Amino acid sequence: MTMAPPEKRLLKGFNEVVTVDPALTSDDNPLGLIKNGAIALEGTTIAWVGPGHAIPAAWQGVPSEDFSGQVVFPGFIDSHTHPVFGGDRADEFEQRLQGKTYLDIAAAGGGIAKTVRETRVASLETLVEQTTTHLATSMAFGVTTVEAKSGYGLDVDSELKSLAAINEAAQRLPLTVIPTFMGGHDIPPEFKGNPNGYVDHLIGDMLPAIADQGIARHNDVFCEAGYFDVAQSRRILEAGMGYGLKPRIHTNEFEDIGGIPMACEVGCLSADHLLNTSPEGIRQLAASHTVATVLPGTAFYLKVPRYAPARALIDAGATVALATDFNPGSCMSQNLQLMMVLGCLHMAMLPHEAIQAVTLNAAKALGLEDDRGSVTAGKRADLALFNLTSHHQLLYHYGVNHLSRLYVAGQVVRGFCTEPATA
Repeated sequence: MTMAPPEKRLLKGFNEVVTVDPALTSDDNPLGLIKNGAIALEGTTIAWVGPGHAIPAAWQGVPSEDFSGQVVFPGFIDSHTHPVFGGDRADEFEQRLQGKTYLDIAAAGGGIAKTVRETRVASLETLVEQTTTHLATSMAFGVTTVEAKSGYGLDVDSELKSLAAINEAAQRLPLTVIPTFMGGHDIPPEFKGNPNGYVDHLIGDMLPAIADQGIARHNDVFCEAGYFDVAQSRRILEAGMGYGLKPRIHTNEFEDIGGIPMACEVGCLSADHLLNTSPEGIRQLAASHTVATVLPGTAFYLKVPRYAPARALIDAGATVALATDFNPGSCMSQNLQLMMVLGCLHMAMLPHEAIQAVTLNAAKALGLEDDRGSVTAGKRADLALFNLTSHHQLLYHYGVNHLSRLYVAGQVVRGFCTEPATA
């Protein structure tokens, strides 16, 4: 839902342009910073980026705007969310504070199973309205692209309804939404004790229906003890690949059951959670094209004793993305900026690594790195502007949203940030 942007505009005077462009990065400048920078936009695309003193002559006379006192980043990318669900699980927050674990709550009929019950009875319009609100909130934190999973329906009709809600919400908002089918999120109650029967149903009935409507781009599975084992997860992912759905995986959140080597072999775009990942698993991810996506908000909310080994993954050479894991049970937050701070404080990431993790690396986790994730000539003009004098302040001055303006495909997005409506 966007209007056509003006053809040519020049944005200039930025204190810093945080390009995250590999052609401009170095050990001394890991984010490819350009001081006193400028960006030329042509339609939906970035046409030129550079220092203000080097603006090409062809751009000297076009409409321009001065952004002195601001820092511009690539639009942030939240590469792992679960935004479509019925009801909420606010009651579980207090249960956790009283000592119950995620698995305790699930065993008592709460957790994902509760959300499945409430999602199945919710109307399509209710899910559309709620999902639209959830995704709009993401934009308020500088997000211009978001991945959105189904997975709280777990039958044909409810999964189709959930993906329809995601796609309709995407039509109502200017950001890019990447819909992911996640029928492999849990075993629904009607298949308890018969996980292979559910996998057969997912592959034989759900995937063909999803593919027939063309409403998902990716296929995800929860490869975890008590959910789907490695063989079942492989079946689900490979079946989805047969329909053109790119594979993704949740794994090693509670135990290491061997999901990483399978994910790397299958060619998953991303392996997510990873809290219980061995040194060998780290080496396998580093040697693969699979992005390691860490979700510190979930570990923080669940008060688990360990976080994903982001520092070890980065040091080993893995590509590390960072996302919210926004969901009703274990991370009810769309604040990607906060997740970056948690990544630094609890996973030993450096600020520039956290920024890379929600821009170019997150784009790689979605297979979109050729199109977005850096401020690079030829890429989409997705930009997040902040009232900061330096990029260092983004994570240092945490808990405050400094977003001043958002561009999605070259179009200024109103109503999602602190910019006055008349600006």
